[in-house]
Amino acid sequence: QVQLVESGGGLVQAGGSLRLSCAASGRTFMPYSMGWFRQAPGKEREFVAGIRWDGHITYYEDSVKGRFTISRDNAKNTVSLQMNSLKPEDTAVYYCAAVRGPVSRESRDYDYWGQGTQVTVSS
Repeated sequence: QVQLVESGGGLVQAGGSLRLSCAASGRTFMPYSMGWFRQAPGKEREFVAGIRWDGHITYYEDSVKGRFTISRDNAKNTVSLQMNSLKPEDTAVYYCAAVRGPVSRESRDYDYWGQGTQVTVSS
């Protein structure tokens, strides 16, 4: 089992920044690729960003490219999502997730999930 706990969400004005963190505990963190997903009210959960187990390859959903940066620290068992130039359409509950293997854009492929953290961007 891998336990994931997100933090760092909150309310921010459009154009502002937030940094989300996800702390992992339990099994060894390193073999797991990590993803950030988000779910807005009435919408399906969508892929935001992912990072390979070694941190050398990252993936982003098109709407966040150039604004969001995913990173991980395997020594500290953490993965972060730096979000800049936030827009009202970024408002959602953000989840981190772990998959043993390559990064996937499909939520069904992930083995473990955090409880989520709310991000609200006001216009």
